[in-house]
Amino acid sequence: MPSSARWLGAAGLLPFYLTLLAAWAGPAEWRGIALFALATYGMVILSFLGAVHWGLALRAPEAEAGYAAQRHGLGVLPALIAWAALMLPPVPGLSMLALAILATAAAETLAARRGLVPPEYLRLRWALSLGAALALLGGAATAAGGG
Repeated sequence: MPSSARWLGAAGLLPFYLTLLAAWAGPAEWRGIALFALATYGMVILSFLGAVHWGLALRAPEAEAGYAAQRHGLGVLPALIAWAALMLPPVPGLSMLALAILATAAAETLAARRGLVPPEYLRLRWALSLGAALALLGGAATAAGGG
C-alpha cells in the first residue's frame, strides 16, 4: 500500500473529527450546522467507498466476471444508503452512516476472502472505517444530548 494512501486516508478523517469537535465543544449555535457538515461528509465518504467497487468491477480480470453484479451492487448501494441517511434527523442519520461504513468494510472482508480486494487495502479500510464510524456515532450522541 503506498504511503500516500495511508497518510491521505488518515487526513480524510480530519473533517469527521473537526465537525464533531465543532458540534460538541463549539457554541450552541454551531451544533446544527456542524452535525449537518458531519453527515454530509459521511455521505460523501460512503459514496466514495462504493465507487471503489464500481472501479474494481470495471477493471476485473475475466476470471472474476462472475462477481460483476455483486461488485456493481456494492458500488451503488452505499450511495443510496448515504442519500437516505442525509434525509433523516441527525441521530438516526448519523447512526445509519456509521453502520453503513462498517457494513461496507464487512462486505469488503468477504470479498477479500475470495481474492477480490487486496489485503493491504482491507487493513487500511478497517482502520479508517472504525475512525469514521466512531466520529459519526459521536455526532449522533451529541445530537441526542450526550455531548
